[in-house]
Amino acid sequence: MPNNALVVNGGNTVNGKTSDVNITTHGSDFYWAICAVMTFATLAFIGLSFTRPRPHRVFHYITAAVTLTAAIAYFTMASNLGWTPIDIEFQRSNPKVHGVNREIFYVRYIDWVITTPLLLMDLLLTAGLPWPTILFTIFVDEVMIITGLVGALVKSSYKWGYFVFGCAALFAVAWNVTWVARKHAAALGPDVSSVYLQCGVLTIFLWFLYPIAWGLSEGGNVIAPDSEAVFYGILDFLAKPCFGILLLWGHRNIDPARLGLYIRDYDEPVGNERPIGTHEKHAAGGTHNGTTAATTTATDV
Repeated sequence: MPNNALVVNGGNTVNGKTSDVNITTHGSDFYWAICAVMTFATLAFIGLSFTRPRPHRVFHYITAAVTLTAAIAYFTMASNLGWTPIDIEFQRSNPKVHGVNREIFYVRYIDWVITTPLLLMDLLLTAGLPWPTILFTIFVDEVMIITGLVGALVKSSYKWGYFVFGCAALFAVAWNVTWVARKHAAALGPDVSSVYLQCGVLTIFLWFLYPIAWGLSEGGNVIAPDSEAVFYGILDFLAKPCFGILLLWGHRNIDPARLGLYIRDYDEPVGNERPIGTHEKHAAGGTHNGTTAATTTATDV
């Protein structure tokens, strides 16, 4: 079946303004492929959640929310929707990026403003980080995404001022993930530390590649929108479905209570402490996978 999304949804014209530098059918096809992967990952993560007790599904639900949001965003971009033409600061002679206006997908940033805080929740809850630190890290992350969006929509050189703000925010997030949260994860035992290190290193490595993609596409108009689709698409594929697989596999034998996440099911007594049993023996200094868990209370997070 041919891909007619570009024709059906107005081609390279939106709100009466035409874009000179925009995706072709090849870029749209790639967006459809990533949309399919995100959708499949969402169904898989939700399906896997039913293999765990309800109080243990928090990471499955957060991760499924990430890929579901991304699936909708990629559906939008594959359909050639959710973009606006912005005047190009750097005029290029290359025919693939030559023109006055470039197609900027603002829906990509709507995706990120939802999914990056959720990814940080996955990571920082795994580390058992205190809630004030988690909330402030998410705020800085939102600054990073919003400044990226504003910079992409600015046609003058002032866009690079927003780029600098965004990069500064990225370094602040990276500091909390690589240093502060890592120490908290290490205190919870080698199994928690291992899954945190794997997912944290993957996330921060990939997140530092996003500013490069931004500079080559929305910022500098160096690569064509089809190449932009591939660059961002591969990063999102690794940062969301692959991250989710790694995270959920690492959490398969970790009780959320060890991380300070005391989640009561409807058929359990109401109170600050669970009855003596499976969920609380790890949090009360018991053993898990041959390691001793530190005593943790709900007030630690």
